[in-house]
Amino acid sequence: MTSNTLLPQSVEARRALANELNSRFATAAPEEVLAYFLQAYKGRIALSSSLSYEDQTLTHMICAIDKTTRIFTLDTGRLFPETYNLIERTNERYGIHIEVFFPEHERVQQMVREHGINLFYKSVDLRHLCCNTRKIEPLKRAMQGLDVWICGLRRSQSTTRTDMRMVEYDEADGMLKLNPLIEWSEEQLLQYVRSNAVAYNPLHKRGYPSIGCQPCTRAVDPGEDVRSGRWWWEDPNKRECGLHSR
Repeated sequence: MTSNTLLPQSVEARRALANELNSRFATAAPEEVLAYFLQAYKGRIALSSSLSYEDQTLTHMICAIDKTTRIFTLDTGRLFPETYNLIERTNERYGIHIEVFFPEHERVQQMVREHGINLFYKSVDLRHLCCNTRKIEPLKRAMQGLDVWICGLRRSQSTTRTDMRMVEYDEADGMLKLNPLIEWSEEQLLQYVRSNAVAYNPLHKRGYPSIGCQPCTRAVDPGEDVRSGRWWWEDPNKRECGLHSR
């Protein structure tokens, strides 16, 4: 299936398109933004889901508009059991099949042989190696053939995301990145989840606002930054896995 709207060829034109779309949808609700993009880029757009509150909210919205839209997730091999259960619950609720992408086992085996099973605690460079092996490489495979990838990023999530916009040109992958919830507060998000009975990870109720790989995620105290439980041993101004900071 081909898209109705293809991205312009030049980098400058793609940046200009992102600016134009940001202006066009500056005050639009996420559902309006999604409806436009799912139609305009049908067949070349997908949601990259981590099964977070944000991504589950986007899944709910997308399935109400066009449930044939691709939704995929990355199984790093180190996820919580609750996350795996949520994948099944989500598939059953919406009658969809979330695509699951895995890291290349040869690369994982070599990495563990050379640096140990929990290498990410030893240095920032080794943590980035692990994230690259388990997340970035599978993401690149998952995004082949896309013009737009949908993300659940919100500006208030962390200091590394305050400058992000609803529509960005992702130079690393040559496509548009769409962040429909970028302006939403935590309160808006949770209200939507409650009002629409959106399925969510039960770990959220146990003090885990942001959930990734089990060894790199911990519960946080009420009032702490929502990303403070991820890679807590590193500089908080630089903590990203690389999916959104390449």
